[in-house]
Amino acid sequence: MPASTLHYLPIGLLLLSNVFMTFAWYGHLRYPSAPLWIVVFASWGLALFEYWLAVPANRIGHQVYAAAELKTMQEVITLIVFALFSVFYLGEKFTLSYAAGFALIAAGAWCVFKAPFG
Repeated sequence: MPASTLHYLPIGLLLLSNVFMTFAWYGHLRYPSAPLWIVVFASWGLALFEYWLAVPANRIGHQVYAAAELKTMQEVITLIVFALFSVFYLGEKFTLSYAAGFALIAAGAWCVFKAPFG
């Protein structure tokens, strides 16, 4: 695989896996009257697809990224996907305090990737 593919493919796979996982964990909130056992099984089914994307993302990504970098990417992607999901699917407001908290997490991600801490 070309080096550029090794850098970008894991990001794309992590993005897709997070979409599945966000729906698995939070999609049922839109259907509060659905029986819990159905919600659990539906969530489990969605999570299976998430694993089929996340595991290869990490396997491929570890060829060019450290495990800590992959985990950091996954967390930042999760926040972005969740923010969009909560606004557009659940109809919730994205507040300034959420933005501030996410910005602090993004600052932590910067430390993992760019900070000159040795």
